[in-house]
Amino acid sequence: MKEIQKIKKSSAISRRGFLKGAAAGLAAIQIAPAHLLGGPGGDAPSNKLNVACVGAGGRGRASVDACSGQNIVAWCDVYDRQAGVAYAKYPEAKRYRDYLKMLDELDKKIDAVTIGVPDHSHAVLAMEAMRRGKHVYCEKPLAHSIREVRALMKAAQENKVIAQLGNQGHSSDSIRDFCEWVWDGAIGSVTEIHACCDAFRNVYCQIDKLPKLAEKHDVPEGLDYDLWLGPAQFRPFNPLWVPWNWRGWMPFGTGCIGDWVCHVVDPSFWALDLGLPTTIRAEVKGYDPKKHADVYPEGVKITFQFPAKGSRGPVKLVWFDGSERPPRPPELEKDQNPPGTGAVVYGDKGVMVHGSHGGSGSKLIPDSRMKDYKKPDRKIPRIEGQNHHQDWLDAVRANRQAGSSFDYGGPLTEIALLGAIAIRFPGEELRWDAAEMRCTNLAEANAHVAPPFRGGWRL
Repeated sequence: MKEIQKIKKSSAISRRGFLKGAAAGLAAIQIAPAHLLGGPGGDAPSNKLNVACVGAGGRGRASVDACSGQNIVAWCDVYDRQAGVAYAKYPEAKRYRDYLKMLDELDKKIDAVTIGVPDHSHAVLAMEAMRRGKHVYCEKPLAHSIREVRALMKAAQENKVIAQLGNQGHSSDSIRDFCEWVWDGAIGSVTEIHACCDAFRNVYCQIDKLPKLAEKHDVPEGLDYDLWLGPAQFRPFNPLWVPWNWRGWMPFGTGCIGDWVCHVVDPSFWALDLGLPTTIRAEVKGYDPKKHADVYPEGVKITFQFPAKGSRGPVKLVWFDGSERPPRPPELEKDQNPPGTGAVVYGDKGVMVHGSHGGSGSKLIPDSRMKDYKKPDRKIPRIEGQNHHQDWLDAVRANRQAGSSFDYGGPLTEIALLGAIAIRFPGEELRWDAAEMRCTNLAEANAHVAPPFRGGWRL
């Protein structure tokens, strides 16, 4: 592969001229603020990218709408009913079900690809796009297994593409505020983080639905179920996971922890340069890993230990979801509630709380501490409009990495996936050797680091 051509800032260059060179190288505190959900860019016609969207319904629709200011040249979706709204809104885009056929037929007409499909297919789709030199925006979590995460990180580097993880809050002002306050010493040295999510419990915990697996169902008209399964091991169609609720079925999703760590832990991951943990220990409620391996527990508490790094000391991160909640911070005002989805960050000189999606609503507690705090000058550049998709599109045109590149989003996803492995071995402390990509004290856990694909599917 040739190197991506460098673009001088002073040059006035057309979209096609730049991409010829580039392609050659290959609530409030709990729920995301509306401005983080993406929106159309205002690019001039000569500066628009040709974008193909894999996944036009569900969460994939967010990428479709966020890229509506570009040239959307193709769709790929395996379920017509889910994708119908997008098809009607953008009738000029060519429709596909098979993403390989789309990439092969439109290779030279595609500059970038968005991926908004179930977790288990992220890696194979992103890999094929990057091999062809396409820039990629992939919803979180980045992949369904740690092996896949590492492979995607390597491929993004080798093919010199601009790759962005879809954790929208990473482009927010609030995450930058949080980092700057931590670096300013607002709460001293951070020692412990309590991160949590209490959203969509009926989606993530499907234990009560397990008896329904014995039911037989016909594949609905308009769904290519074999393509929907992709690399996942075959199992008969069931509306329990198509088109929704797949997040609570572990063969396809990664449960609550996989869905939310990339949002909730992102601020601390950035501010503290957490890297990867050395030990992980899960406690679960209402869950037997031998009986319930296909689904996610009703309550989870997972403790991650991160070693000292640079000038900071070791950090303990405790994740809570479902029925399990973190202890109430004593510093919080009596008439206020801790975040339902967010984090409490403890330092040796104070405490901060924030919500999801980039630390929305970050503040020192109690309120008197926030009132007296003199905020530092801003040091991190802000993203115009706090628009995560636009940051990626702008990065492609500027030949720079996007804010949540795969090099950043990969390890962040790996934390979530390590938690998903740990719940299968409740009460066991897993010792993680990141360099060797293996658990050193429990061989059975390593089967989940690189689970096999269905025959014929590969990275």
